[in-house]
Amino acid sequence: MLKSIKPKGRTIFMFLLIPMIWYLFAVFVPLITALYYSFYEWKGGPQKTFNGLTNFNQLIHDTVFWQSFGHNIYLVLACIIGQIGIAFVLVLMINSRLVKLKGIHRTFGFFPSTISAVCVGFVWKMIYDNKRGILNWFLETIGKEDKTQVWLNNTELVMFLVALPLIWQFIGYYMVIILSAVSSVDTEIFEVAELDGANAFQRAIYIVLPLIKNTLLVCVTLCVSGNMKAFDHIYTMTEGGPGYSSMVMAMYGYKVSFQEMNLGYGSAVSVGIFVTSLTVILVVQKVIKFYTRDAGVE
Repeated sequence: MLKSIKPKGRTIFMFLLIPMIWYLFAVFVPLITALYYSFYEWKGGPQKTFNGLTNFNQLIHDTVFWQSFGHNIYLVLACIIGQIGIAFVLVLMINSRLVKLKGIHRTFGFFPSTISAVCVGFVWKMIYDNKRGILNWFLETIGKEDKTQVWLNNTELVMFLVALPLIWQFIGYYMVIILSAVSSVDTEIFEVAELDGANAFQRAIYIVLPLIKNTLLVCVTLCVSGNMKAFDHIYTMTEGGPGYSSMVMAMYGYKVSFQEMNLGYGSAVSVGIFVTSLTVILVVQKVIKFYTRDAGVE
């Protein structure tokens, strides 16, 4: 029966042709174009001068770029713990037999991820506002006026402060993914474990985690790739400031290309973002696979 309705290879190819062309045009053409322009000194306009690997040599010794790379790594680590970690805990709570109206919890949990990142950035910027922000208002209300400050000007806290909106917005996104994986696990496994005396923590660590490890690997990959190209929240809240204390790679590439109009070097920065992001994703995947295999859950 299945063979009789199986579409021909030509039909499948025709259905995939337009999406593949669009994907190549939207992803690979800009990347190849950026690689081409990265070999030129180009300030915009028709005049550009070939300078070989000069831009890449400058990129390797660019301390601001590597500082921005470090900030992206900070966001990756913070969001893996904050987004996926909190989402995993919330899923276990929602999946409990004691929780009612699970559909409502899923809906409201996922809602923040549907909001524009620019809107989220503006909302949290207002929360941190030193004059009208709710954070300083709360501190004043509880008698901690000495703790109030211009939060986004604090170079030691600014990366943590801009990471919070990212964590808050996408907890629900990963919660839905993890919840779908946990829901596919046979409930009898949990019932047997509970009868054997396993508490909630033991069931989470020794049963749930091994069974959904492939889903978690996908979540971590999505989290790493998303935060290695973080831009919207940073641009809205701080524009990379104060100084370069919250600068990320995408923001730095934008600044070099369109604010300084150094399009040749900006293209080299874009290529650097692609290479470093791909490297981090591959390293994270290798590390996760190594530890899960070492734990005997392969």
